[in-house]
Amino acid sequence: MKWFDIILGRTRPVASSVENLFSMSTARISLAATLGASPTGRAGITFKPVEASDFDAAENELKGLLEITAKQSRTSSRMVGDRYGYAWVLFEDDGFENLVAALHMTSLTLREHGFEDQLLAAVFQFRDSHGREVYWIYNYKRGCFYPFVPLEDQKRDNAYELRLRALMEKEMPLEPELERWYPLWDLPLGAGAGRS
Repeated sequence: MKWFDIILGRTRPVASSVENLFSMSTARISLAATLGASPTGRAGITFKPVEASDFDAAENELKGLLEITAKQSRTSSRMVGDRYGYAWVLFEDDGFENLVAALHMTSLTLREHGFEDQLLAAVFQFRDSHGREVYWIYNYKRGCFYPFVPLEDQKRDNAYELRLRALMEKEMPLEPELERWYPLWDLPLGAGAGRS
């Protein structure tokens, strides 16, 4: 933080650590052992698109990389927009490591083209032993994860989310400030979401 920022009481955003995404690979094992939670084979990354020729070039490179990934693994993908104006790259693969690698590659591609500030979140979808959907959201601006357990009528299961935090705080970097556990409603990760 710069001296001038300290005087004015401003804080700078935490530098994004794309490498933290890999902690989900080992956390998945603990989620299965403690909660019977298993990945659904679906994940996604969301970012804020911009109107710029440089962004078009990054998007074209990303589409090319996704095609190569689909040929080399069984990871299917597609790009969609949501009703809030954000772009999503959705992935589907039974191999969890392939999902983590695909999200990491997508993050790096956007970052290398200078669009790191456009990256918002990566989302991994799980289902627990009771059939509840549990999402682990990676906030790029903060460089850490938090759980999100949606209920009907845009409510969330806060007690369950806190239990997940207690179980997983040694497994992955977790967001310490609860007010930054932003809900992501209407996630486009339904069955078949990643099929191209």
